[in-house]
Amino acid sequence: MRKICVITGTRAEFGLLRSLIELISKDEKLQLQLIATGMHLSPEFGYTLDEITAAGFVVNKKVECLLSSDTSVGVSKTIALAISGFADAFEDLQPNLVVVLGDRTEILGAVIAAGMANIPIAHLHGGETTEGAYDEAIRHSITKFSHLHFTSTEVYRKRVIQLGEQPDTVFNVGAIGLDSIKKLELLDRETFEKSIDFNLKKRNVLITYHPVTLEKEAPIQTFENILQALDELPETGLIFTHANSDKNGRIINKMITEYVETHKDKAVAFKSLGQLRYLSSLQFVDFVIGNSSSGMTEVPAFCIPTINIGDRQKGRINCESIINSTHTLEDIKKSITFALDEFFRKKIQLQKLLYGDGTAAEKILQIIKEHNHISIKKSFYNIDF
Repeated sequence: MRKICVITGTRAEFGLLRSLIELISKDEKLQLQLIATGMHLSPEFGYTLDEITAAGFVVNKKVECLLSSDTSVGVSKTIALAISGFADAFEDLQPNLVVVLGDRTEILGAVIAAGMANIPIAHLHGGETTEGAYDEAIRHSITKFSHLHFTSTEVYRKRVIQLGEQPDTVFNVGAIGLDSIKKLELLDRETFEKSIDFNLKKRNVLITYHPVTLEKEAPIQTFENILQALDELPETGLIFTHANSDKNGRIINKMITEYVETHKDKAVAFKSLGQLRYLSSLQFVDFVIGNSSSGMTEVPAFCIPTINIGDRQKGRINCESIINSTHTLEDIKKSITFALDEFFRKKIQLQKLLYGDGTAAEKILQIIKEHNHISIKKSFYNIDF
C-alpha cells in the first residue's frame, strides 16, 4: 500500500483538506498518514488538533514548531523548527508521497525536509498570487519543491507551468474548499445560534482579518477603521474569527478581544469557528469583510459580498461578488454601502463561479493513484517566449 502523508497546520487548512483526507482514508490501495503541526497544537489558537480527532482521524505525528512570538525572528525560527521536526517525522513514517496545501511557513519547513529526504510532494493551490504577503514567495518555493501540482483555476495552472514545471504534472482541479460546501449538511439558523451562543441580529457580518506580512508596521489603524465602520451599522451582529499566527497576528487578536468585551450585546469572537460553523455562518451573514483567501474562493459560492481590504490578497482572481477596498475609513464605509446595495446583491446571485465545481478531492485522488511511481528528478520546462 502506498503511504500518503497529509500535513495540516491550521484550522482553515484542515477544513479544506478534509474531503481529500476522507477519500484517502477509505481507499483500499492507500494508507493515510496524518501529521498535525503549527496552530493545531497551540492553545492560544484554539488547540484545533481536537477538531481533527473529533472528526475520527488518527494523527500519526505531531510536529511542534510554533513559537509564542509573531515577530520576524519568531517566524524564521518556526520554519527552522519545522524543518527539524519534519525530518524526524518523515524518517519514522517513510511516506511514499507528501500532500500539502497553500503557503504557510510550517508547510515550507515540511517540504524542505521532504525534499532533502527525496520524498515526492503534491501541492494544492499553487500558482496563486498574493502581493501583500510573504506567502507569495513561500507558495512559489513550495511549487519548486513539488512534483504534482493541483491548482484552483486554469490561470493558476499556467502560472505554475510558467515557473518551469512540466505541463503533464500540473492539473486544474478547482478549489478544494468548494467540496465541503457541496457535501456538508450545514446548520440551520437556530442550531447555528446555539453553537456560537449568540443571537443573530437583523443584519450580520463575518470578520476575518489577518496581518499583511510584507508591511513593516502592524495594521492597527486599518483594523481600527474596520471596527469603526462596522460599529456605525445599526442592528448588526458581528462575528469575529481570530487572526492566524503570522507576524503581528497577536495585535489583531488583542484588538478583537477588547472590542468584544465592550460590545457583548452585538459582537462575538472565536479562535476557531471550525469548518461546519464557518460555512454555516455564510448562510446568515450579509457580507464578509477582511482579507482572508476564503473570502475570495469559498464565500462567492454563497452569492454574498466579500469586502477585501488592502493588498494581502492582491493578484487573486475575483468573482463579481468581491469588493476591493483600501484601508481608509472612507473607502471601507463606501464598500459596506455597496455591499448592502440591493441591485448589487441581486446581480451577484447570477455570478459565474471561477474556482471549480466542488469535485476537486475526487480528481486529486484519481491523479495521485494514476501517478503510482513519481520520479523525484524534474526537468525544467522552457516556455518559448
